[in-house]
Amino acid sequence: MKMTRRGLLGTGSGAVAAAMFGKRAVAAAEFDFKLGVDTPETHPLTIRLVEAATAVAEQSAGQVNITVFSNSQLGGDPEMLSQVRAGGIELMAAPSLTLSILVPLSGLPSIGFAFQSYDQVWAAMDGGVGETVREAIGKTGLVPMKKVWDNGFRQITSSSSRQLGSVDDLKGFKIRVPVTALLTSLFSGLGALPSSISYSELYSALQTHIVEGQENPLAQVSTGKLYEVQKYCALSNHCWSGYWIIGNRRAMASLPPDLLEMINTAFDAAAVKERADLVAMDRSLQAELTEKGMTFNKPDPVQFRAALVKAGFYTQWQKTYGADAWAALEKYTGKLT
Repeated sequence: MKMTRRGLLGTGSGAVAAAMFGKRAVAAAEFDFKLGVDTPETHPLTIRLVEAATAVAEQSAGQVNITVFSNSQLGGDPEMLSQVRAGGIELMAAPSLTLSILVPLSGLPSIGFAFQSYDQVWAAMDGGVGETVREAIGKTGLVPMKKVWDNGFRQITSSSSRQLGSVDDLKGFKIRVPVTALLTSLFSGLGALPSSISYSELYSALQTHIVEGQENPLAQVSTGKLYEVQKYCALSNHCWSGYWIIGNRRAMASLPPDLLEMINTAFDAAAVKERADLVAMDRSLQAELTEKGMTFNKPDPVQFRAALVKAGFYTQWQKTYGADAWAALEKYTGKLT
């Protein structure tokens, strides 16, 4: 069944409520797992996570209960990442850029201006690039599911004091980025002044003008109500990012093979649906955000690529990721350096 954005947003609270009801109904579940995510209840990612958790509870006849805690209820992303490593929570939808703190190769698909379309993204992430990242995650003691979820192409928003249309407009621009070296490096290379701030603290940082702007997919601009504190949006598509569903190794190893396969199958199927949801949502968001007062423009990416080449950005990250991983990426993107 095709879901509209209205349908997606309208099912958020009910879906989470259903998950909580499921927890009460299967209080004697043999495996009772917590899954943390930073997105609000109304975000397609949260909705599809709850859908997958509900499917697992039903298919396992109550043996496995997974409760989804949305909107950073279990802490910011770095805190949740620490908790899932320690076993305080069993599962997490980890933003690929936050995960890159622990697994540097998780940032490989988010290299600035690498992917030009979703066709390239999914060919890479369901192919060699995804395999490279999964292997790297596994070496840290975490267990990644096969399919990566979509967080979308990232856009730059700014306050009423500055509209961004060129590299020169970014000079001295105070921008919030996730707690990750890759985006700090990217915006530093473009002359901006990046600050690493957790997503849970982003709205207040914009509201109090600690930073002038931020960069995120349009879905998070909408569901996080960032349009209330940002005037302009430059459709830069400067990088793509995703979410990896990762599990604590001990918790995942405790599951019998059939139940583990059930979880993987349900969450990977939901991931494919979430990818389509986000594309559909993105199509309507520009018009909706315009109605809410945002002004859009579309900068030419060529000038930004040229500035990053000149700054040595691609050369730096090619050395960081290594020749083999970089070659895996360029198989899908074309030559970057």
